[in-house]
Amino acid sequence: MFTGFKTEKYLFGDPNNSGSLGMFARRAFWRLIKPLPDRLYIILKYLTILGRVPNLRSPARFTEKIQVRKLEDRDPRLGPLVDKHDAKRFVAEKIGAKYVIPSFWVGDDLSKIDWDTITFPVIVKPTHASALGRILNGIEDAKEFVEDNPVPVWLATDHASINREWAYSQIKPRVLIEKLLAHGEELPPTYRFYVFKGQVACVDVDFRQNGTDYTSFRRPDWSHIPVVDRDFYGKMIEDLPTPPLLGEMLDLAATLGADFDFVRVDLYASDDWIKFSELTFYPSGGFAVFDPPSFDEELGRQWTEALNEKKQPGTLPDPGETTALKKTG
Repeated sequence: MFTGFKTEKYLFGDPNNSGSLGMFARRAFWRLIKPLPDRLYIILKYLTILGRVPNLRSPARFTEKIQVRKLEDRDPRLGPLVDKHDAKRFVAEKIGAKYVIPSFWVGDDLSKIDWDTITFPVIVKPTHASALGRILNGIEDAKEFVEDNPVPVWLATDHASINREWAYSQIKPRVLIEKLLAHGEELPPTYRFYVFKGQVACVDVDFRQNGTDYTSFRRPDWSHIPVVDRDFYGKMIEDLPTPPLLGEMLDLAATLGADFDFVRVDLYASDDWIKFSELTFYPSGGFAVFDPPSFDEELGRQWTEALNEKKQPGTLPDPGETTALKKTG
């Protein structure tokens, strides 16, 4: 049995780590600049988090390319694919239904749930946001959840406004109830594959053990990359056994990312199964504070190499190219 919990993750870093006063000041500033146009808002927010002005005309760093994607890329495929429920259809067609977590319910009105049809334990989470959710082990947890009803707050979370992530403006926020996955007595690790045109550059492994969050960036050969994100990730761990199904996960991530210049493919895995988590086109909103900063540049080069390959129909536009066209047109 898993202890029911209310997630208290912070969208832009834990103030206990970043300094509560500094985080409060940053959040206050972001609220102040919220009415600004997207480009100026993004520049100022990027500056307050990463300490430099992003190069949006000729982006080189990974985080800069994410900002340009937010401003310029209007690929109609992105909306359905950032929806945690709707993306399951795409995944089932691409790699097979066995990799999809069963959904018990999706909607926005808790009064319409027939709890007799729900097989516990489950996780309840919004289809359009991260770091929000509740584990329900049984009907008593469900009753408490309905009484607390965090759904209005969840549905009000708007990444199109918070981070100017355009794709989220194309979907309707809803709540998803799906089967809870287990890895022994813990929740399963999340494997976040950074995929450029079907090529996996690296994977970020995130997991919790004995109440502590850990993270580890690895290359496809499972060698360790000594990098952390000061705001978004847990304690770095270097020694991590190679997962038994790594090869299969790499193949699945490459297949799911083959049609995009870049997408992060998130998978859950245990020793004998793999399940799809989500597709992310704007990791950390493009505000990841990589340490060392050279990793931001390395990922940026990976993206550039993918964009320089011969384009196939339906792929995403070159962020630098679209910006340049708008500047010179």
